[in-house]
Amino acid sequence: MAAQMDPDAVAKAFVEHYYSTFDTNRGGLANLYQDSSMLTFEGQKIQGVQSIVSKLTSLPFQQCQHHISTVDCQPSGPASGMLVFVSGNLLLAGEQHPLKFSQMFHLMPSPQGSFYVQNDIFRLNYA
Repeated sequence: MAAQMDPDAVAKAFVEHYYSTFDTNRGGLANLYQDSSMLTFEGQKIQGVQSIVSKLTSLPFQQCQHHISTVDCQPSGPASGMLVFVSGNLLLAGEQHPLKFSQMFHLMPSPQGSFYVQNDIFRLNYA
């Protein structure tokens, strides 16, 4: 079934869901990861749902807003995975100047018919 889905539409829907959840309820991101999932956050490698959610919920800011500039995606591998590459700006509460960021997700189909994040790489882009 996943083969008929338009990858660009899936990527766009995933990105909207991921960042709206991140910006309003970071703990809610847990259901997007599995125990095999890996996050590399600014060079730090973290594996598993609990560790990833602990990292994301312990970031030193309460509120932020992601503004997405680009979303590129490609089908990946025989298992109907997808690579999604995102760039944009991140505005932290109380800050005047947004931070530029890039993030890459490797999405894999879940048995429930949706996707989960197998790999997640996040970097701030310093000018």
